Amino acid sequence: MHGGSETKTLIVGAGVIGSFNAARLTDAGLDVTLLARGHRLDELRQHGVVLENARTGERTTTRVPLVDRIGTDDVYDLAIVIVRRNQIASVLSLLAPTRIPSVLFLGNNAAGPREMIDALGRERVLIGIVNAGGYREGAVVHYLWWPRLSLQFSELDESHSPRTDAIIALFRRAGLRARRGRDIDAKLRTHAAGLPAITGAVYEAGGDIRRVARTPALVALFVEAQREALAALRADGIPLRPAVVRSFELLPESVLRFAWRHFLDSDLAVVGGQRHILAAPDEMKELADEFRALFRKTNVPAPASDVLFAEVDAYAALSGRAARP
Repeated sequence: MHGGSETKTLIVGAGVIGSFNAARLTDAGLDVTLLARGHRLDELRQHGVVLENARTGERTTTRVPLVDRIGTDDVYDLAIVIVRRNQIASVLSLLAPTRIPSVLFLGNNAAGPREMIDALGRERVLIGIVNAGGYREGAVVHYLWWPRLSLQFSELDESHSPRTDAIIALFRRAGLRARRGRDIDAKLRTHAAGLPAITGAVYEAGGDIRRVARTPALVALFVEAQREALAALRADGIPLRPAVVRSFELLPESVLRFAWRHFLDSDLAVVGGQRHILAAPDEMKELADEFRALFRKTNVPAPASDVLFAEVDAYAALSGRAARP
């Protein structure tokens, strides 16, 4: 891999973050192809990648080369996979027969990279944390991104390699910060610890995250469920990262409830949280199931999680959303 126009990159997944990065890299003159399917592919063919800054309202349109499949002989130096957690299995079946040597997985993951390693081989897999958020409304991607927000990623062994340097250079050419991170797997799992719980609370509140903030019983249930998930990670030998998250286990519940009420009643929580929760019940169900498995494995009691995960199950069943990248 080379960190410039010589690097041929495939982005798998045309949701908010995949679309954002595909457009920014393309605008910088880099060789990028975006894989999309179904209605989203039709939208992209008709309108291009339409980005609107959720804070400023600034809108841009970028024509990104598109494909709806990966051929076994297609030549790419790098694939960046940005899909919902429950779509990973189908993506792995597409990638496994290819010759793509480097595959960077970005996104929510409570179970770790074993599934990716088994399908592709350890030497092909990198993992990372996304660099943007937001929601789609029709063909328009309303994105949240700040210039100081970095894409964090690493080799599985966190080593410094030529391809990590190349990926950093690739994103920096597009004006996007990127850096090698530490404890990426632990950070991904720690981040995921609160997701199915807050999702269940939002569903219980009729899809309104601000209503959660204003319902003390729901905030208390969420805080308890998050602590259960963090305890299960600890019991499984997963360090809590970043280190500040360890304070969630130490601070009085009253302090945590106050802090979460403040955040959940914000515009950031609506745009960066509620919108995705409502759009991705299939992914939230997958994460809930991963933590259920972890609770069973570690024998950590999870009464609050049980209550909130039941809301996730019910909403996912009603939505009946198909899991497609």
